Amino acid sequence: MTGARDGHAGHGATDERAAAGRVRLAIDQDVAHITFDRPAARNAMTWAMYADLADAIARIGDTPSVRIAVLRGAGGKAFVAGTDIAQFHAFRTGEDGVAYERKIDSCITALDRIGVPTLAVVEGYAVGGGLAIANACDFRIAAAGARFGVPIARTLGNCLSAANVARLERGLGVAWVKRMLLLAEMPTAEDLAPTGYLCAVTAPGELDGAVSRICRRICDHAPITIDVTRETVRRLEGGAAPDISDLISRCYGSADFHRGVAAFGTGTPPRWEGR
Repeated sequence: MTGARDGHAGHGATDERAAAGRVRLAIDQDVAHITFDRPAARNAMTWAMYADLADAIARIGDTPSVRIAVLRGAGGKAFVAGTDIAQFHAFRTGEDGVAYERKIDSCITALDRIGVPTLAVVEGYAVGGGLAIANACDFRIAAAGARFGVPIARTLGNCLSAANVARLERGLGVAWVKRMLLLAEMPTAEDLAPTGYLCAVTAPGELDGAVSRICRRICDHAPITIDVTRETVRRLEGGAAPDISDLISRCYGSADFHRGVAAFGTGTPPRWEGR
């Protein structure tokens, strides 16, 4: 979501803001549409985009007419391809990683607790932070061939927060989470379809129709029943995640993480040393 500040920015500031990407919010009667809009970078999330997402979530909470929120990536090539790796170059210590994971946790938790059902529409890639966002939604629908994963053991050498690992386990099961995190597998929508993780896998040309049908079903159902049921499920799942700040600090503070970030930009495989 962007506000009046964009309309009042100077030309240079507007160009800079566009390069940082945007998360746009459009409310069409009872359906809110959240669009991750940075297609040139496969909608990889910048800090500005995370702030926009938090603003969009808050605005939906202040709009009683909304009955469902639909999240989708612009351009049709990706939902969200993780967090923009360029931002990690500024990390110096493990505490930078702890602060980052807390920031992401805060945004994902707000999405998880939003007051209306959520539907992630995945085309192309839902990777890293993008998978965390899709996973926090109540429902997911994907175009055939869409891919899901967190290949950080192969790419950056960082880690996830306990809360996001727990959410992935609830959605995908322990076996798939280990395959994604330890083997760096990137399953397709067709691979995940039998697990029930996705509502449907459709041909790209049929995706819009499938999204509309799910939205209409939700909007035609009893809103209090839906709200109470979602909150009941949340409370049943709500065991406190352990504090793993020491583990996150160890990972982000390692030389291997900095090697991974440096290698990512060059396209060369990192040389892991285990320290």
